[in-house]
Amino acid sequence: MAMAFAIAHPGVTSAIIGPRTMEHLDDLLAGVDVTLTDEILDRIDEIVPPGTDVGMRDGAAYVPPAIQRPGLRRRTVDERSAT
Repeated sequence: MAMAFAIAHPGVTSAIIGPRTMEHLDDLLAGVDVTLTDEILDRIDEIVPPGTDVGMRDGAAYVPPAIQRPGLRRRTVDERSAT
């Protein structure tokens, strides 16, 4: 699901994996065909709103265009495949 989420975002040019074991690699490769629907991505946005930075203390931060313009937050469904 995490890989599919990263792949759905147009600001992500590549999803980098770093498995430490063959089991980790197998788990990552098993998810290569996962494509998140708009409904699932909307639900994720409800849980953690776009632009949320849990590390910010004073609220002053760069606000990227994908936060300012919702249409930039995800690729079209046809563009979400990892293959």
